[in-house]
Amino acid sequence: MATIKVTQTGSPIRRTADQRATLVGLGLNKMHKTRELEDSPAVRGMIRKVNHMVKVEG
Repeated sequence: MATIKVTQTGSPIRRTADQRATLVGLGLNKMHKTRELEDSPAVRGMIRKVNHMVKVEG
């Protein structure tokens, strides 16, 4: 299955609780942490919700 790399670039400070929970759901809880996740519609939706705080590669 295809994968994508997601890196957290923004701080969750002063963000809503659901955006913080979305970052935790993606496995991102610290600045500049990178995770390799499967490319599925659920993951894409989570990335879209916090796209201002993450960088996506591939």
